[in-house]
Amino acid sequence: MKKFSTIALLLAIAFPALHASHAFAQEEKISAKSNKCAFLPDAPDKHVVVKGDTLWGISGKFLQNPWCWPEVWGMNKEEIRNPHWIYPNQIVYFDRTTGRLRLGSPVGANGSGSSGTTRLSPQIRTQSLGTDAIPAIPSNVIEPFLSQPLIIEQDEMANTPRIVAAQEGRVNMAKGDKAYVRGDLKGGTSFQVFRPGAPLKDPETKKVIGFEAVFLGTVKLERTAKTPDGVDTFMVVNSKEEMAVGDRLKPIPPTPIQNYMPHRPEQATKARVVSIYGGVSQAGQNQIVSINRGSDAGLDIGSVLELARYGQIVADRTDNKKPIRLPDETYGTLFVFRVFKNISYGLVMQVTDSVSVGDVAQSPE
Repeated sequence: MKKFSTIALLLAIAFPALHASHAFAQEEKISAKSNKCAFLPDAPDKHVVVKGDTLWGISGKFLQNPWCWPEVWGMNKEEIRNPHWIYPNQIVYFDRTTGRLRLGSPVGANGSGSSGTTRLSPQIRTQSLGTDAIPAIPSNVIEPFLSQPLIIEQDEMANTPRIVAAQEGRVNMAKGDKAYVRGDLKGGTSFQVFRPGAPLKDPETKKVIGFEAVFLGTVKLERTAKTPDGVDTFMVVNSKEEMAVGDRLKPIPPTPIQNYMPHRPEQATKARVVSIYGGVSQAGQNQIVSINRGSDAGLDIGSVLELARYGQIVADRTDNKKPIRLPDETYGTLFVFRVFKNISYGLVMQVTDSVSVGDVAQSPE
């Protein structure tokens, strides 16, 4: 009995301490998250949406990190995948009591209230994106990258149909010309034509993970092959550059959604910058880079990553010049807007330094 009482006494003492420790850890976790997604000290009480605004820009008026937008709205995964649209003349309110943002409309738009506005929670619109809807990021910067096959992954190259001949023995083809193609069309009738470009090497493994592709134009199937050794006949619908024998075909992708909700990736991701579009060595704000992670690593459209540079190895002058590594330095954010299996395109957002090939792109802490 005495032994039982002693154990009970120890448990009685230990349990509150364990509970307090757990509660403290939870508070620390919540605090860390809230600090990362904190509001600016001088955040306004409201913002009236105007034409030309972007979701990222509006978020930046209220939040230290604009990618925290879905978290301060309290949005779930479905709402992130199918974001609500915001239009000019609507009002974004900062509810300081709950630490959340709310969407409202002027008086008379959806009702009336004593404060002169009707406050609404975010809602998903069922109709297609209107021309006046506020985009998440500057859409004009990324539009060429949304549908053109600018990256072809390694395992795709071998199986793509190819142009094997041109009409009347011509070398090049332009709009209105016929192109003869061999390869598995997989039932498709409309294709983009591309020319394989420079190989993309993973900065970590040094292996080729894809190719930059030069977009040439589009073709449409006119007649399928009649014999096993025959060819499929295509008509060139439009051409950005002249096509030639050896160029490849890729099915035209579905029309992309033009608005994305910024959010942190669902799983921890650490990627490296593979290339900077345009063949330059460094990138700044509103430039496009590719990274060596894609859907296989859990990335999806709208994922936001922090850009960082590995800390340099320097000599410790206070200890016989022993090598030491300085901490990684975070200097900006990357907005992922197109995702392949092992490669993604990202738009460089705010940066305090230039982006270089090999830099780190990782989940926000």
